[in-house]
Amino acid sequence: MSVSAFIAYRYSQSGSRQSFIAFINLFSIIGIGLGLASLILVLSVMNGLEGQLKKRVLGIVPHIVVNSSEKINIPPHLSHNVIAQVDYLEREVIVQSRNNLTGVFLQGTDINTSKKHSIIAKNVLIGQWESISQGSFNVGISQILANKLGVDIGQQLRLISTSASINSPLGRLPSQRLATISMIYGVNSEMDDRTMIIHIEDLARLSRKKSKDILGQRFYLNDAFQYEEVNQFLIDLNYETTTWRDRQGPFFDAVKMEKNMMALMLLLIIAVAAFNVVSALVMVVSEKKTDIAILQTQGMGPNDVMWIFLFNGIFNGLKGVLAGLVFGLLACFFINDFLVLIGSNLAFGENGQGLPIDIDFLQLVIISLCSLFLCLLASYYPAKKAQSFNPVASLRTE
Repeated sequence: MSVSAFIAYRYSQSGSRQSFIAFINLFSIIGIGLGLASLILVLSVMNGLEGQLKKRVLGIVPHIVVNSSEKINIPPHLSHNVIAQVDYLEREVIVQSRNNLTGVFLQGTDINTSKKHSIIAKNVLIGQWESISQGSFNVGISQILANKLGVDIGQQLRLISTSASINSPLGRLPSQRLATISMIYGVNSEMDDRTMIIHIEDLARLSRKKSKDILGQRFYLNDAFQYEEVNQFLIDLNYETTTWRDRQGPFFDAVKMEKNMMALMLLLIIAVAAFNVVSALVMVVSEKKTDIAILQTQGMGPNDVMWIFLFNGIFNGLKGVLAGLVFGLLACFFINDFLVLIGSNLAFGENGQGLPIDIDFLQLVIISLCSLFLCLLASYYPAKKAQSFNPVASLRTE
């Protein structure tokens, strides 16, 4: 340890005879710790909520859809992000029950190949995923949509496709078929009440076309947010693509902006606490005028004096950051237990359990370094002031 760092460490540990200075130091450390702990907790919850939204919403919305009936070979450098490629068809239809009607996205899929990758297949509440077989005109709907339409398992719905029409004595009418509810699922997503599942061949019949003429390919990605490289590859091959951003991009942009604004506001709280270091160090500098003068007469240079107080601010910042990390991580681990203790009914996590927590250790490193930088920045003025002391003038007044 250098002389400047050693003296700064001693200054940061002392304070029994300067109780007010010690109190100001403690106050700034507590402020930094509380601000950092709050930032860690809020960002972890926001990360968890974003992850749940990505899993639930983008589990139902296709990541990428290509208007091609043929399988596409993905190069090795992109295959790590492509989980699967399945036949897919989607149409906007009107669904009518005895009590209500609404518009939905009717997703036609190959039941066998998509079962392993579909989040709907993993969240079936009533019925069987395999019941949506070819030619049965069975459909799967969400529990939310079933309640909205006032229907239950085994009942029928009328599917009306506005994109296809048939001749009738009354003229051209939209294509329509009766479908039976054979499965009810619950993903707890905002897309639940707007999505229905049907076999791809039955949807082609409803559209009055052959499946090979309108078939597309749905790409399941390992990380839906990393879709651009795969999408650009497909565009370069002259395929027409549709991505999840076309439908849900603004929603996730709003979530990201909200998370960034929350982080900025809490970082400003840390900045306020960090600049409390200024008042503490100014008083320490005033208190240590004689020490500074003696050190300078013994050969310590002005830059070494400045580093004494820069190190002092950094040591205080380290204490605050370590305290914030400890309390922030503890808060993340026990927040749901605390919510249960106070009887809170928050249920945004997996299977409706408490708050989802996703601790990003890279974020922890970044915000810790930012907090230390703010402490260093706040220490610059007092340290610069100490550097400019005249040792002769300081000793003359003692």
